Amino acid sequence: MGLRKVLITGISGLVGAVIREGLKSEYEITGVDLVSCEDAPTLVADSINLTDILPAFEDVDTVVDLASEPSNFAPWDVIHKNNLACTYNALEASRLSGVGRVIFASSNHATGMYEEDKPYSEIVSGNYGEVDLENFPFITTDMPIRPDGPYGIGKAFGEAAGRFYSDRYGLSVLCMRIGTLNSESKPESPRQFATLLTHGDLVQLVRCCIEAPADLKYGIYYGVSNNKRRFWDIGNARDEIGYIPVDNAEYWR
Repeated sequence: MGLRKVLITGISGLVGAVIREGLKSEYEITGVDLVSCEDAPTLVADSINLTDILPAFEDVDTVVDLASEPSNFAPWDVIHKNNLACTYNALEASRLSGVGRVIFASSNHATGMYEEDKPYSEIVSGNYGEVDLENFPFITTDMPIRPDGPYGIGKAFGEAAGRFYSDRYGLSVLCMRIGTLNSESKPESPRQFATLLTHGDLVQLVRCCIEAPADLKYGIYYGVSNNKRRFWDIGNARDEIGYIPVDNAEYWR
């Protein structure tokens, strides 16, 4: 029996590179992107065109959907033209091709407006003296979405579209609300001591999503390392998919 086939859309970006490198020995990884990837067979195509990307989804077990404009500062016209179409097409291509699971790269920006409320506003600014760090409510995936801009709106759309494809077509869709992932894999600002997701913990999170039970049809999980100052709850990720991050941004304090 061969390796499980995993397609990564947007494979050439930072997140795609981290996942590809971390999981290439465990799965048969392919990609679809605007540019070719030297490390994995890649269909060069634009994900805003469903017909063009469909061949990449043939005989694939799991799709990790990263294809989008990655900047959370992108204006609405870019998000509307690019991100919404890319996300919808990944789900539709998966449905048409009989893919078992889509792992959607959502974002913490789908709930970013909570960070303007106390105590989260104090934590992200590094003003820990005004916060009871041992006793404050975590932001959970059960709480209402509160996007902090067009990028976050696009990610909230993706979560909703994934729910529809799960309910209507039985596609398993697991959404990762990715925290701060950067090339250095370490905090670079006060906020990132709370929001950092290291490369190693991202790889673990994706692996947990790939290996989660087939009957898990929908889920939303915060992608964050085990940071001392984190304010996103990862209890459901631990209980449902076995995600137990090992890194802590305090290492770099």
